[in-house]
Amino acid sequence: MTTKQIADSNSKLWLAAIKPPMYSVAIMPIWVGTAIAWFETGVIHWGIFTAFMTAAILILAWENLLNDVFDSETGIDKNKHHSLVNLTGNKSLIFAIGNLCLAVGIFEIGLICWWQGDLTVLGLILACCFLGYLYQGPPFRLGYHGLGEFLCFFAFGPVGMSAVYYSQTQSGSVLNLAASIVVGIATTLILFCSHFHQVDDDIAAGKRSPIVRMGTRRGAQILPWACGSIFLGVAIAAVLGIFPLWTLLSVAGLPAAVQLCRHVGEHHDKPDRVNNCKFIAVSLHFWSCLLLGVGFAIG
Repeated sequence: MTTKQIADSNSKLWLAAIKPPMYSVAIMPIWVGTAIAWFETGVIHWGIFTAFMTAAILILAWENLLNDVFDSETGIDKNKHHSLVNLTGNKSLIFAIGNLCLAVGIFEIGLICWWQGDLTVLGLILACCFLGYLYQGPPFRLGYHGLGEFLCFFAFGPVGMSAVYYSQTQSGSVLNLAASIVVGIATTLILFCSHFHQVDDDIAAGKRSPIVRMGTRRGAQILPWACGSIFLGVAIAAVLGIFPLWTLLSVAGLPAAVQLCRHVGEHHDKPDRVNNCKFIAVSLHFWSCLLLGVGFAIG
């Protein structure tokens, strides 16, 4: 292998470790929650929006970095070449960088609370962080008991979006809560799809993910129903007048949903072929949530 090929290979590993597309998971709840606040009040506080957006990205970075650290302790990532701990060989460094990201992110959330004279947003975000820690952090490691999707739904759905909406309005919203269910399901699908290609490693490490519990075939059969619930939920809400009709723009995520279901349905038991399905799920999440927010913004 030439020096250039080795460099290219290392670059791909680092890119896979950092996972830039995954950060849409942090961005979309901020976007949709803020768009709903605009829809209901006609006002956006851009400074708060910007601070919340950067804080969310940093907090997600903390969660991703610490997940690598905690997974390295259980041995589940021994075959994961793009683990940051495996790439650097320095678990303490990754742990420190992750906690620094958390500290800066929480500091930004604290600034929002200081501007508003209200600690509600901080409390909600700390609850999200706790849910994130419960996923992989000792002694809980609830993700190893198949509860990761449950935690993910609430952290990026109802709890996280309640914090976003409150940061703009200092109030709650039933409409925001309804939309957060859609965003929560779309986000949870990404985590669900990340399990298909690592069943053997999960079993070896004692991790009982939903796919380990139900098997890849049944997981592939459930996927169309989960994807369909996103679009059906928006359609029903729009027809009933709960959401503005413009939110039907989120149907633009349907091609990604079809691609995801077909791909997983065909390759669910082939780890080397299905390992990219979570990125198709990211595309579904991005387009459906982006245009859901657009629908509220122009509704």
